[in-house]
Amino acid sequence: SYVCVDLRTRTYDVPPQEVLTKDSVTVSVDAVVYYRVSNATISVANVANAHHSTKLLAQTTLRNVMGTRPLHEILSEREAISNTMQASLDDATEDWGIKVERVEIKDVRLPVQLQRAMAAEAEATREARAKVIAAEGEQKASRALREASEVISDSPAALQLRYLQVRFRYKFIRFYNWETEKQDSRDIICRSMFLFWRKKKK
Repeated sequence: SYVCVDLRTRTYDVPPQEVLTKDSVTVSVDAVVYYRVSNATISVANVANAHHSTKLLAQTTLRNVMGTRPLHEILSEREAISNTMQASLDDATEDWGIKVERVEIKDVRLPVQLQRAMAAEAEATREARAKVIAAEGEQKASRALREASEVISDSPAALQLRYLQVRFRYKFIRFYNWETEKQDSRDIICRSMFLFWRKKKK
């Protein structure tokens, strides 16, 4: 008799596993494992069902690896955790003729209460940052006003120059507005004359 062995790479979706992290937080984690039969003879001779055994081992390895990490590492170091799982699985399944090529952490689901707490913390952090930025802006403005006051107090001519600048700007704005209104009046008069001429012509 003979056994047909498929040497192509297979994927196994590890179902969500309830894991208690190192800092005592319960999370639900799932992953995907890419593996293949590297030695057909060993995979048949050394284990009754190499594929089933690999899948069971993937589940326990996921729980074991996650249980040694605190929550912040699980959320921020998925790639490192995936590499650790891949190395552990590959070493354990070598005697079964199995080669684990890659492991990827798909999703980490947190309890609803913890999600709300993290969202509130993030919002508080953003508000605190906004207050710091506003305070820094006020500090810079106060410093600029103080420096300007010192310059003006040291040089009365600077105060006179600033006064002339403001006055010139004010007059320029008034002149611009007056010219605009005058132009609008001319446009209205011209249009009225045109309509009168047109009506008279008819």
